[in-house]
Amino acid sequence: MTPEQAEAYLLDLELFGMRFGLDRMHKLMTVLGMPQRRFASIHVVGSNGKSSTVRMIAAILERHGMRTGAYTSPHLRSFAERIEVGEKPVTDADFAAAVARVARAAELVNRTQAPDDRVTQFEALTAAAYHELARRGVEVAVVEAGLGGRYDATNVIPSKVQVLTSVGLEHTRWLGPTVTDIAREKVDVVRDHGTLVLAGDLDPDAVAVAEQVAAERHATLVRAPIEAGEPLRARGSFQRHNFALARSAAEAFLGRLDEDAVTRAAAEVEVPGRMQQVGEHPLVILDGAHNPAGAAALADALPELVGPRRLVPVIGVLDDKDAAGMLRALLPLAETVVFTRSANPRSLSPATLVALAGQLGGPPAEAVADPRVALDRARELAGAEGAVVATGSIYLIADLVREEPHARASRL
Repeated sequence: MTPEQAEAYLLDLELFGMRFGLDRMHKLMTVLGMPQRRFASIHVVGSNGKSSTVRMIAAILERHGMRTGAYTSPHLRSFAERIEVGEKPVTDADFAAAVARVARAAELVNRTQAPDDRVTQFEALTAAAYHELARRGVEVAVVEAGLGGRYDATNVIPSKVQVLTSVGLEHTRWLGPTVTDIAREKVDVVRDHGTLVLAGDLDPDAVAVAEQVAAERHATLVRAPIEAGEPLRARGSFQRHNFALARSAAEAFLGRLDEDAVTRAAAEVEVPGRMQQVGEHPLVILDGAHNPAGAAALADALPELVGPRRLVPVIGVLDDKDAAGMLRALLPLAETVVFTRSANPRSLSPATLVALAGQLGGPPAEAVADPRVALDRARELAGAEGAVVATGSIYLIADLVREEPHARASRL
């Protein structure tokens, strides 16, 4: 496959949707020769903060001299970004070769399945990641779960350490209606005699579930501190929480830490699409917060960066998210708001968001359908001395950074 063919193959798999269950994934791993068993692994689950925590753990391990891989989702520009070795995405050619290998394996697996039970996009991507990480000889891979944990496609790794970043009320259709239900789905990734590392500010109901599961599986339970002490390159108070968690996870894996290595990781690790500054006059920040907890964390972090500047958010939200909860967190900071929509067909219309903001007593608002035009309009409203933050959906951020804004993009 060429890189273009690999992307097209994966995008075509969206036709088969998203399905839980590990049967197809186990079969894929068998056909591929069990690549997930050729490296140690750390499994990161949670509602928010997974991608940042994965990158931070990988950065710490890499600076301890380990050949480290990472698997995150979703991506901003191309699927290949999801697989990193040594903190660098795999090349397009290597990614295409991995997808081609998985496509052949998927053909064999699909022959054993019912016609409506085919290998999904996320399963193919995850299999490609495990295959490529094994081929590249990583010693340890830090893996971000997609949705939940128990039946997530990533949950075929014999992880030594499991990490729970947060638990919020989202994806309740699949994971259950309460924090307790959702936490139980996520921490089912805990292995017998493993080590479960919890964020320091975790919901008490989630902590109770984690304690119960850890006891049942004879796993060691570690509570991370709430904040990291090291100066971070990554902006935002919530990133200090994530780094504290990453540090504890790396220590659980390694046994002890080299403080110089941790300090260098803190000073150097970057997280694309999370409090990412892309402009100066006005200050422009991109952040993929996509639920109320993420929006609240963003709202807490923004004053530190924005200061007294006039703030104009650009917001686009998917229709399966709690848009009202997100707006309640963000609108009090805004002088005015520009609502837009990503190319994802699940995006709420900007007019709907304008009406919702009005019901919530928000500031003046405008609807601009095209994300890049919306960002330009927000820059104009903010002025050279103001600030703009684009947020509400990682798909919106992807539309803003992709080189070809109208190119076919992932919707899952």
